[in-house]
Amino acid sequence: MAEIKNIGRFCLTDTNGYIINDANLKKINHEYYKVIEEVIKVYNKHLKNDLHSIYIRGSIPRGLGIYSISDIDTIAVTTKQSSEIDVKWVDKAEQELNEKYTCVSGIEFSFYCMEDVLETNHFSIIPFMIKTHSVCVFGDDISGLLPDYQADKTLGNEHLVNLREQIELAKEDLKGNEDKEDILDCCRWIMKIIVRAGLALVIEKEHKYTRDLFPAYTLFSTYYPEKEPAMKQAVKYAIEPVEDPKEIVDYLNKMGPWMIEEAEKWLQVHNQKKLRNMTI
Repeated sequence: MAEIKNIGRFCLTDTNGYIINDANLKKINHEYYKVIEEVIKVYNKHLKNDLHSIYIRGSIPRGLGIYSISDIDTIAVTTKQSSEIDVKWVDKAEQELNEKYTCVSGIEFSFYCMEDVLETNHFSIIPFMIKTHSVCVFGDDISGLLPDYQADKTLGNEHLVNLREQIELAKEDLKGNEDKEDILDCCRWIMKIIVRAGLALVIEKEHKYTRDLFPAYTLFSTYYPEKEPAMKQAVKYAIEPVEDPKEIVDYLNKMGPWMIEEAEKWLQVHNQKKLRNMTI
C-alpha cells in the first residue's frame, strides 16, 4: 500500500483572505514541457478557430508535480458552447498521449465556453480553478476577468452538495465492472472527492483551502480524530488505487454514510436550500 508523504500546502491568501494563485510557468519542471507542447498542438489541430485559450491546472504548474504520479489536467476555453464542439477525438488522443508519456499518470482534455466561464454571479468550479490553480499556456489569459475567491462556504458547498450522488455514482460504476483501468480511475476519483469533502466540513472554521490531499487529510483529522484512519485510507486509495471493486465499495459502504450525514449537517447550517452553486 502507498506511503503517505507530507506533500502539498494550503493556498496562500492575501490580507483580505482572497486565495493567491501560485501557479506559474516558471514552476513547471522541464520534464513536462514536451507533453504540454503536444497537448497544445492537439487542441489546436481539432478546435482551430474555436479555441480561445488553454490552461494547465493542479500540482504541475505549482511546482509540486511528482514524476509518473501527477496528472496533466487541462482546461480549454472555447468560443463555442461545449455541446457544439466535436469531441469524438478526445478518447483516442488521451490514450495515445498517456501511452507516449510516462512522466504523468494521465492526461485530461476538457472544454468550457468562454461565455459560461465569465458568468460568475454564482460559484462555479472552472472559473475558480482558472483563477486560483491554473496557468495559461496558450491564448489570452482570462483569469484577470474573474472574481477573487475566499476559502468560505461557497467553496465548501462545491465539495459537499453533490457528495451523496457522487458516492452512489461510484458504487454504481463499480458494480460488475471488470475494466481494470476504469476501476482504477473510479477509485482515484471518488477518494479524492472524499478527502476534499473532509476538508470542506471544516472550511468555515479554518478558512483554509487546498486541493492537495495530505494537508486536507491532516486538518480534517484534527477535528475528527476518530475518523483519521478511514480518511488516511482514502488518501492511500487516491494515491495508489486498487483494482478490486469490492474492496472499494466496502470502504464506501463504511465511510460513505458518515460523510453523507456530516455533509447534510453542514448543508443545514450553510445551505439549507441545497443550491448547487451559491451566490458569491
